[in-house]
Amino acid sequence: MLITILLLIFTLIIVPLVCFNFGIAPTDLQWAILYQMIYILSGVIAYCFIIGELAKNNSQVDKLWSIVPIYYVWHMTALGLWDPRMILMSVLVSLWGIRLTYNFARRGAYSWKFWSGEEDYRWEVLRKRKGFNNPIIWMLFNLFFICTYQLTLIFLFTLPILVCLNTNVDHNLNWIDGILALLMICFIYIEFIADNQQYAFQQEKHRRIANNEDLGEYKKGFISTGLWAIVRHPNYAMEQAIWLVFYLFSVHITGSWINWAIAGCVLLIILFKGSSDFSEEITESKYPDYKAYKERTPRFIPFLKSRKIKSSKEN
Repeated sequence: MLITILLLIFTLIIVPLVCFNFGIAPTDLQWAILYQMIYILSGVIAYCFIIGELAKNNSQVDKLWSIVPIYYVWHMTALGLWDPRMILMSVLVSLWGIRLTYNFARRGAYSWKFWSGEEDYRWEVLRKRKGFNNPIIWMLFNLFFICTYQLTLIFLFTLPILVCLNTNVDHNLNWIDGILALLMICFIYIEFIADNQQYAFQQEKHRRIANNEDLGEYKKGFISTGLWAIVRHPNYAMEQAIWLVFYLFSVHITGSWINWAIAGCVLLIILFKGSSDFSEEITESKYPDYKAYKERTPRFIPFLKSRKIKSSKEN
């Protein structure tokens, strides 16, 4: 886990610097908007860190994960004088954010005491581990990884909308925009189905436990049916797909597969790889059947088994 965290922090610095050397350089207007957005980002980081430390709840970023991107894209769209493509992209991000906020809210993540609510169970596990159980180390981890890294990542994966604010391109929407929008809506819908399946499973499992009923298929503790029978993390897979398609809007505009907005996509993929590793480590320690499920079910991509599993079976 520590190696993954260090890798993520390293890539947060290196990847954006490298990516800014690719494709069309930002215009003066784009730079002006970038600087303004960085001031806003700094304020959000400070808010999450201070509230998290005072409330002893380190899921402040989680509460804003689906909300601040909506603000970011509409703010940039307004500064971009309501460019039609930017409006379309902002509507798509709003659909994504509303769905994710709803899913987070029904799990009890929000409260009128805005600083309280559900905390990510992984932080509780990590706080107890050697190294992280030191209050100073944990405070620094909260500042640099939970707050700074994750909130910067959120900002970075919204940047394709700013790439589309380019005076040298056609600002009228075309069939490619339509295909990308349709793909993004499809992925949002699939993620909605995956989250509903998981929520229904957990609700029924806890209902049976509370009523002292026979658990039956819920005894194993984790969902492995529906979309979860195809891949182990269909919600994570769709989340990555959504922001990859969002990045493709900037590819469409620039005509280049790599441009300075790609950093968000790259970092998001790395984050989900590390996050799923940690989640599976916890799940496997709680539920004995998870190992077999892990061996027969791909992580993100259907029908793609890991090389480690294949080689172990061959030996």
